[in-house]
Amino acid sequence: MDSESDQQPQRPAHLYTGSEHPFDPEDLVMARGQDPTPERVEKARKLIEKEGARALERYLP
Repeated sequence: MDSESDQQPQRPAHLYTGSEHPFDPEDLVMARGQDPTPERVEKARKLIEKEGARALERYLP
């Protein structure tokens, strides 16, 4: 019988939430589960300017 660890998927050594790396307004729109329309991308750009990384962190683990 295989051990339980053999059945578990391999996880990367480092997990990222996304905000510690550069991100675009399109990334924020997609993190919200929306399609990146021009209006949504512009709204996301303004939110990033206002809140910085916090704008993305609320949508990621």
